[in-house]
Amino acid sequence: MTEEKMIPLRMAEEQVAKVCRRLALLHLSFARILVDEFGEERGKEMVLKAIRNYGILIGSAAREKASDKGLDNRPENYMEDLPEFGMHKGVACVSKEGERRTIARGCVMGELWREMGEEDLGRLYCYVDVAKFMGFNDNFKLVHTACMPDGDPECEFAVRETAEEERRDFADPRKDWRYIDR
Repeated sequence: MTEEKMIPLRMAEEQVAKVCRRLALLHLSFARILVDEFGEERGKEMVLKAIRNYGILIGSAAREKASDKGLDNRPENYMEDLPEFGMHKGVACVSKEGERRTIARGCVMGELWREMGEEDLGRLYCYVDVAKFMGFNDNFKLVHTACMPDGDPECEFAVRETAEEERRDFADPRKDWRYIDR
């Protein structure tokens, strides 16, 4: 029998934050290399293709997880895939402008990109939120109504229905689908 090890929550939060900073740096490193090697437009296009693929993988796994529990892929059955602590300093759900919103304060990744002056390339990672939700069910998107790399003090999200054009553009890997995050 293995002994169960207990650590203080603060230490666990610090360890998760450390991994999040590493992930933010990894994204930034790949994005910077692609932009430097292929130019601004083509490099960002390649980053977005990778983020789209990454998001679809996450969304597909979430869909399978819901299905394994006998649930369909309605938005309320999306099972969050992010750490509960350490990635943000706080998360809250609020009602705003007639819709349910999630506010994430103090995003570790957003703060790092801001400190480095790399908000533009860092922001490309944030499109994973749209991609993962559309990978789960392309009739819905998780959009940023506020985003730290865009200069906002916190990140704010809302689930919204997609339009036919958005589903078509997201499905076509040659299309720029960033506009869907609105």
